[in-house]
Order: sequence, then structure tokens, then C-alpha cells
Amino acid sequence: MILRGRLPSRDRHAKIIALRQASRYRAPSRKLGQLAALDQRIAVRYHMTGMTLEETSSYLRHHLALSGRSDTLFSDDAAALIHQTSRGYPRAVNNIAVAALLAAFTAGKAIADESSARAAVTEVTTE
Repeated sequence: MILRGRLPSRDRHAKIIALRQASRYRAPSRKLGQLAALDQRIAVRYHMTGMTLEETSSYLRHHLALSGRSDTLFSDDAAALIHQTSRGYPRAVNNIAVAALLAAFTAGKAIADESSARAAVTEVTTE
């Protein structure tokens, strides 16, 4: 537990792993910004790119398999739209895919098709 900026004596060398999604990041002024001290302590930087369309489709199938489904729940057009909108970033894929499944369910469809995915994109990207 951190209290008043101090670490307990047994945790003096705590390691923190911070991950961020590149598309949501605005670079702070590294020399004079509020996070300059933290920025100086980052030892390793890695830029993760989004998945390809094939990887996104495989990712969707994998998560469906984890939930016990072996049948197809996303049409090829829906998977392509999910990939295009999310740019292959897993968190965005998850959010749009869940919304597409919900849109398909409310429309009484057996699978999420392109219209379900378009409704999901509208729902997820509109604020």
C-alpha cells in the first residue's frame, strides 16, 4: 500500500508495468511536463501494432471457443467491419464485438451480420 507517496520498507523496489493503447495517447512534454520524473524511469518501451484482419477473425473465434461456442457468430463482413473500426486493437475489438452480438440478439438474428456490426460501431463510437 502506498501512503503519502512512500512505499513500505519491504516494497522499496516495487516494479510497475504500465501499458497504453497508442491511438489513445498524447505525448506529454517529456522535458518539462508533470510526468517527466516518471518518464525518465521508463527503461523499456515497446509499440504494439493492431492485429491483422486474419488475426482479428482468429481472435474472435478463440474467444467464442473459450465461452464454449464452436459455431460461427460473426459473418465475414461483420468481422471485417469490427477489424476496420477497431484497427485491430484487442480492447476495441472486444467492445465492438459485444455490442454487435447484443444488436444481433435484439434484432432476433442468429449471427452478428454487417448491419449488427454497423449498429455496434455507432453505439460504441458515439459519445
